[in-house]
Amino acid sequence: MTPPADDLPGRDEFDTPAEVDAVFRTQRRIAFGYALLFIGGVLIIPTLTLFTDWWTTGRLAGWWTATFAAEGPGLYIFFFALGISAASLSSGVENRMLGSLEHSAEDDAE
Repeated sequence: MTPPADDLPGRDEFDTPAEVDAVFRTQRRIAFGYALLFIGGVLIIPTLTLFTDWWTTGRLAGWWTATFAAEGPGLYIFFFALGISAASLSSGVENRMLGSLEHSAEDDAE
């Protein structure tokens, strides 16, 4: 016979609904902020192309223009850095704001 779901290990509740709601709202703000940063990073290239001459005609090194450098490796680096920073920030916020088995055991010992 299996024990009831409430008696299974790891099924204890550590966080109140208010704490979970606060984490959700914080994560949503982080996501909107990074979405705006993503959109801004993508839209800056065509904006600079439309409004500046040096962006498409100036040479950085050899045949590399600023546009090519930004669109080629620049966007990949930007997306990688954006993804890593968003993931680490979201993970850190969740770990700090929500309890876990380790945190509860430490709180009980004090």
